[in-house]
Amino acid sequence: MGSRLIMLRLPSNPGNIAMVESFVERVVQRYKLTPDLYGNILISLTEAVNNAIIHGNHKDDSKTVEISLQKEKDSLSFRVTDEGRGFDFNSLPDPTSPDRIMEVGGRGVFLMHQLADHLKYHNNGSTVELHFNL
Repeated sequence: MGSRLIMLRLPSNPGNIAMVESFVERVVQRYKLTPDLYGNILISLTEAVNNAIIHGNHKDDSKTVEISLQKEKDSLSFRVTDEGRGFDFNSLPDPTSPDRIMEVGGRGVFLMHQLADHLKYHNNGSTVELHFNL
């Protein structure tokens, strides 16, 4: 099992979401990832951090979002953790249903499920873990 390192800690300000891109770029260079994998990780992590800042921590600058990375033999595992109470991840509406297709927002979790090879929640939903196969 690889070691888990806290790689990035951000105050819960939406302006800090831009810092996710440079973090992902460092990961891509370190592990020589493909452009497709780069895109999938960037979009998924951006969505997860955005949700953590807005929905988990309610944009409270005194609260932080942590992103950690664990390298396994043939995968990368990212965890995004906020200081919120979590949410019921089993009751999210389907953004692809015809009555919701025109709504703005509500697609982040759906995108993360589509782009990550495996996704799971911890701590009642205040931590999301995203796995990407190498």
